[in-house]
Amino acid sequence: MSKVNPNLDPENFRDSLGTVRSDGKRNWIYPKKVSGKFYKWRTYLSWVLLAILFAGPFIRVDGRPYMLFNIFERKFIIFGAAFWPQDTHILIFLLLIFFVFVILFTAVFGRVFCGWACPQTLFMEMVFRKIEYLIEGDANQQRKLDEMPWNTEKIWKKGLKMTIFVLISLVISHTVMAYLIGIDQVKTIVSQPPSEHMAGFIGLMAFTGIFLFVFSWFREQACIVVCPYGRLQGVLLDANSINVTYDHVRGEPRGPIRKNKIEEKPKGDCVDCGLCVQVCPTGIDIRNGVQMECVNCTACIDVCDEVMVKVDRPKGLIRYASDNSILNGTQKLLTPRVKLYSFLLVLLVVAFVSLLLTRQDLAATVTRFRGMTYQTRDTGAISNLYEVTFINKTFDPQQVNLVTEDGSYKVEIVGDQNWTLEGQAKFEGRFFLVKQPDEIRKNQEDVTLLLTQNGEVIDKIKTSFVGPVR
Repeated sequence: MSKVNPNLDPENFRDSLGTVRSDGKRNWIYPKKVSGKFYKWRTYLSWVLLAILFAGPFIRVDGRPYMLFNIFERKFIIFGAAFWPQDTHILIFLLLIFFVFVILFTAVFGRVFCGWACPQTLFMEMVFRKIEYLIEGDANQQRKLDEMPWNTEKIWKKGLKMTIFVLISLVISHTVMAYLIGIDQVKTIVSQPPSEHMAGFIGLMAFTGIFLFVFSWFREQACIVVCPYGRLQGVLLDANSINVTYDHVRGEPRGPIRKNKIEEKPKGDCVDCGLCVQVCPTGIDIRNGVQMECVNCTACIDVCDEVMVKVDRPKGLIRYASDNSILNGTQKLLTPRVKLYSFLLVLLVVAFVSLLLTRQDLAATVTRFRGMTYQTRDTGAISNLYEVTFINKTFDPQQVNLVTEDGSYKVEIVGDQNWTLEGQAKFEGRFFLVKQPDEIRKNQEDVTLLLTQNGEVIDKIKTSFVGPVR
């Protein structure tokens, strides 16, 4: 049994979670504070990524958001380009590119994204955990604080910590809402009484509660229990995938170093100090091999390197490596599977770019008015009533019109004779198609309408015209 965590059984570690005790209760993880090269670079990267995340809603291009994911109005702005429900096929390709890229990246570099760029890890390890270290101290001090009865010290430290956690959760929730509905709407909700925007206020409070729950209590369980990415490792990884890996060839058999004593059997470089387990934020022993719970945070690499320096042995006992490189000393990145994923990724990117280049700035949908057939006018002409829906995907006003390809039809717009669409707007209108009865050849005829944008034909729309046969 491990001296560090009695819940970790080296023989049956895959049979249970390190965060769950044998009686089914939560085994609270107190990761030891870590320092080192990788932790330093992860900290620098987290500053950059968090700055981008919080600045995102404020970035505007020509007065419009650079990123917006308005799922409520089904309107998305990605890198300044607007996408509407009519662009679903393009968004599907974008999602496919993302998923294939994740698969390719994971097949080559394992879960490096989880440890270096995942928002859950960034906030948990680089924000909330650091505040916890600052207020409550390192792992042993936190454990003692939780075990002591409620007194002035505990109330003060826990109260201060939770107050800061709530404030940070509020900031995160407002940022998320800004990505969903826009920073202007969030400012409006915040600046007015909750009763004026009850739905928005409830949404902000719900997000705040979720983030506070995740980062103050649920923590590593989000990665272990909820996130499906770790469970995909068994499918995505192989012997050539690079992970945070323990060099068992060099490290075994493990054992402490005893000065002035001749060992009967040669030992490996691992001194069995257990520090790699103590710093792990998910409570695993990396020496047991690649595990679902490992998020590749590199904490074990940093602490092991420090130990190796102290015992005068080479660094890298735990390092980024593949199973094959550990066993054979060779690393092969371009495997047949990686080549296949790369080929699929290139195809998807080419298809996505082609769809973007051929995407129309205006979209129109024409349908015959529901519940009506044709009307006979006093002049004897036959008319059909239609509904038209325009969507302006650009950010500038557009003048649109519909004309028929067949000159025997006449278009009569109901109401305002000028269809002017505001930028990023949806407009619904009605119009009649009129035709003389002696020109009608069958009960239902196909009609082609030409959609014009500022006088230029940009699309052809098919519909039907119903009339009497004579």
